[in-house]
Amino acid sequence: MAPDWAGIDLVVFDVDDTLYRQRPLRLRMARELLIHSVRRRDAKIIAVLARYRRLREQLGEAQAVDFEPALVARTAAATSVSPDKVRAIVAEWIDERPLRHLAACRYPGLPQLFAGLRRRGKAIGVLSDYSARAKLEALDLAADHVACAADAGIGVLKPHPRGLNALIAMAGAAPHRTLVIGDRPDRDGLAAHAAGAKALIRSSRPIAGWQTFARYDDPLFAPVL
Repeated sequence: MAPDWAGIDLVVFDVDDTLYRQRPLRLRMARELLIHSVRRRDAKIIAVLARYRRLREQLGEAQAVDFEPALVARTAAATSVSPDKVRAIVAEWIDERPLRHLAACRYPGLPQLFAGLRRRGKAIGVLSDYSARAKLEALDLAADHVACAADAGIGVLKPHPRGLNALIAMAGAAPHRTLVIGDRPDRDGLAAHAAGAKALIRSSRPIAGWQTFARYDDPLFAPVL
């Protein structure tokens, strides 16, 4: 069933693999990282990024509060580099370098959907476990409200609902009139349910227990396009 768009005031989007295709981005970044490592004859950056991502997933599953210092410290200890070096690698390879590729990986139909939501008076929010503002600019998309897991007052990854609750409060919306659009039922979907919001999951195949869509021109978006 399509969402009851008349009963929705705030639409909250995840970013990674929701606003852009993550697989082609990862292929581009893997090639760039491999070339960089071969030229430098140093695989340390690859090791740091792999451990950082793995630990971040674990901390999300554990719903650890104030996760970032622990994430950096544990990555540094596991890879025998300094915490400052971990932060520098993450800033360069996760926050900055991918930006140049995002426009080419953006899902079709998003500008039209954002415009349609605004025409119908829906506020647009973005909630990400990673920094999102620069990514939105690179994607040429604008949100009314943006929140990230590392923001002051949040400090916890999805599926903990604190970030979503903060975004809903920021928008002055009600949870039951909020729709979360993401790609991971175990993160975006569970956060939505914990906050009392609705969830819509981007997926190329059905997922039992979840309302899904494959493209942003899916008929369920027709009432706002």
